[in-house]
Amino acid sequence: MNVSIPDWTAEGALPPLDAHNPTSTTRSPYQASLIDLVQRFGTSQERIRILDGLLRYRQGLHDVGLTRGFQWLDGSYLEDIEALEMRPPNDIDVVSFIEFPDAANQKEILGQFNDVVGMHPDARAAIKEHYHVDAYFVPMNVIPPDRLVERSSYWYSIWSHRRDETWKGFVQVSLFPDPSAREHLNRLMDQEGSQ
Repeated sequence: MNVSIPDWTAEGALPPLDAHNPTSTTRSPYQASLIDLVQRFGTSQERIRILDGLLRYRQGLHDVGLTRGFQWLDGSYLEDIEALEMRPPNDIDVVSFIEFPDAANQKEILGQFNDVVGMHPDARAAIKEHYHVDAYFVPMNVIPPDRLVERSSYWYSIWSHRRDETWKGFVQVSLFPDPSAREHLNRLMDQEGSQ
């Protein structure tokens, strides 16, 4: 179920949970629609540029048939980094939890999908340069369940805190294509271009 993305805390981050109901399921990662992400964070030329890269990156995944799964989104992009550090975000951090077709093995993933998922560091660097996405992935149907839990716990523990150890939240979006997000972003890009 999608929820609205909460406002930043006084520390400039998304809250890790609902402070008024700390045991509720309204907590990080906040499951949001892609259009909610665009509407919430498409607030400056730099942020729009990064959103455009994210949507182009996702289109590359979709073009090779990777549409099942979800993505965790994090990094300075989801923080009020402009107020915290007086700078715009440089990129968005993304972990794609992907169901690969036909239960591909890691060798097949490397051969067929490395350029779009960034299995090797050179592919990750190219993705970051072209799309402003710091990309990682977890192959949900390729690794055993205990390894999937281990990888999920790893990313959650990394992304639930800032470097100064402040708790923070992050966002989850479906990997399924959402053309309305591109349409909305194109309108924002047109508005930015006409100013």
